[in-house]
Amino acid sequence: MTDLDAIPDDPSALRAALLAMRAELAAERALRRGLEDRNERLQHFIRQLQRMQFGRRSEALDPDQLNLALEDLEQAVAEADAEAEKADPPRREARARERRQNRGTLPGHLPRIEVVIEPPTTICPCCSGAMHIIGEDRSERLDVIPMRWQVIVTRRPKYGCRACGSAVVQAPAPPRLIEGGLPTERLVAHVLVAKYADHAPLYRQAQMLARQGIALDRSTLASWVGTAAAELKPLWRLLRDDLLGSAKLFVDETPAPVLDPGRGRTKTGWFWAIARDDRPWGGADPPAVVFTYAPGRGHAHAATLLKDFRGILQTDAYAAYKAVAGAAGDEAAAGSADGGVLLAHCWAHCRRRFYEVAQKRPAPIAHEALRRIAALYEIEAEIRGRPACERRAVRQARTKPLLDAMRPWLEQCRAQLSKKSPLGEAIGYPLNQWEGLTLFLDDGRIEIDSNVIERSMRPIALNRKNALFAGHDLGAENWAVLASLIETCKWHAVNPEAWLADVLARLVSGWPNRRLAELTPWAWKAEQDALHRAAA
Repeated sequence: MTDLDAIPDDPSALRAALLAMRAELAAERALRRGLEDRNERLQHFIRQLQRMQFGRRSEALDPDQLNLALEDLEQAVAEADAEAEKADPPRREARARERRQNRGTLPGHLPRIEVVIEPPTTICPCCSGAMHIIGEDRSERLDVIPMRWQVIVTRRPKYGCRACGSAVVQAPAPPRLIEGGLPTERLVAHVLVAKYADHAPLYRQAQMLARQGIALDRSTLASWVGTAAAELKPLWRLLRDDLLGSAKLFVDETPAPVLDPGRGRTKTGWFWAIARDDRPWGGADPPAVVFTYAPGRGHAHAATLLKDFRGILQTDAYAAYKAVAGAAGDEAAAGSADGGVLLAHCWAHCRRRFYEVAQKRPAPIAHEALRRIAALYEIEAEIRGRPACERRAVRQARTKPLLDAMRPWLEQCRAQLSKKSPLGEAIGYPLNQWEGLTLFLDDGRIEIDSNVIERSMRPIALNRKNALFAGHDLGAENWAVLASLIETCKWHAVNPEAWLADVLARLVSGWPNRRLAELTPWAWKAEQDALHRAAA
C-alpha cells in the first residue's frame, strides 16, 4: 500500500489525521526550540566559566570557589528545564524516562520503607469479577529523616544487704571523654567532622543546635574539640613517626592565619604537610597525610619537622627543603648510617609558570613548552599503577629522550630572552631545578609532580576560608592534629565520624599505647571488614 492509499476518504477522518499531523509537527518544533534554547544557555554558561578560569585576574575564580560557581550554573539550567517541562508535557515525560534510565541504584544497606498504592477498586470493569495481581511497577526514591537527637540515660542501681546493712554494691561509672559533661563520644565525633571535614565553624554548629532547642555555647563545643584533640594526639604522633620512617614523602606548606591578641590582628602561621602515597606504583605502605603547625615558614621549621627523615623528598623548589637536603647530605658524608635526602621536584609547578605566560600574551615558546610537558604527562598516564621497575624502564625508553631534547631547547630559548622577563623566569625555573625534575627517570617510585600533597591541603584552605583564622597557636595545633586524622580516613574510604566515635571510646576506656597502631584508619578498616565478613 502506497502513502496515497493510506489517506482516508472520509472527510472527518482526513480532518482528524491532518490535525494529528499538525500537533505532531508543533510538538517537534517546540522540542527543537527547547533544545536550541538549552544549547544557547549552556554556551553562555561555558563562556562564563572560561572567563572565570582563564580571564583577567580580577575576573578569575579561585579554584576552590569554582565548584560553588558550577553549582549556581547547574541550578540555573535545572530551573529553566523545569519551567520548560511544565509547559510541554511530552518533554516532561521524555525527561522522566531519561532520569529513570540514568539515575543509578541506591545502596543496599539503606532501610527500605515500602508504600503500596492500590487502585480505587479491584473489581473487573468488564465482568465485575475479582481481579488478581499480575505484576507491579516498582520505583525507589531517596528520602531523609531530619537528624534525631536523643538523650542516653545511664542508670547504675545500688544494692545493699538487708542482713548487715553496711555492704553496698554498684557498677562503676563508664569512662567518658568529657567527664561530667553532656556529650557522648559519638556526638563529639560529629562535631569534629562537621568542623574539619564539612568546614562548619563551631558558632554555626551552635546555631544549628539552637534550632533544635539545644542550648550549647560555642565555647562549650570548643572545649570538646580541645579535649578530643588531646586524646587523639598520641595517635597523630604515631602517624607522623610512621611517615617520617618512609623511604619517600611528599612535603608542602600552606599559610594558616592565627589571631594575635597582643596586636589585635592576625599573624601568619603555617601548616607543614607530609604525605605518603605509594599507590601509583603499587607500594605496600598505606597512604597517609600529617599536618604540623609552626609559627613560621623559615628553614628552622622545615629542619625540625624533617630532622629524622632520610629518603626521597618530593616538593617544590622552596629553599628550606634544599637546606634540609644539604644538612642530611653533610651528615651522610660525615659517615652517618642513615643516608641523605634526595629532592625530587615538581613538573606541575614548572608547567604553571609557562601556562601563566601563555594566557597573558602571544607566546609561541611558552605554548611549545606546554606541548612538551604534556607529552611527559601522557606517558605518565599510561604507566600509572604499574610496578616501579616497569615505570622506570618506560621512562628511560620514552621520557628520557624527550627531556634530553628539552634541555638544550630551553637553553637556546633563554639565550634569546632577558632572564628577568616573565618568559625568561619561566625558562630559568626548570633549568635551575633540572636535577630534581629529572630524578623520576631513575626511580619508578617517584611521581612526576607533587600534586598529591597539594590536593591533600585543599580541605585546609576551605576550612581557612570558613573559619578565617585560628584563635590561638594551640588551636592551630589542634586543627593540624584533627585534620591529619580525618584526611587520612578519607584516603582509605573510612567514614571519619564512625572512626572517631569508636577510637575515642576505646582511648578513654584505657586502650594501651603499645596497641595504638591497631587504631590507625587502615588497621581499623581491616578490622571492620573482617567483622562484616564474619557476620555475613
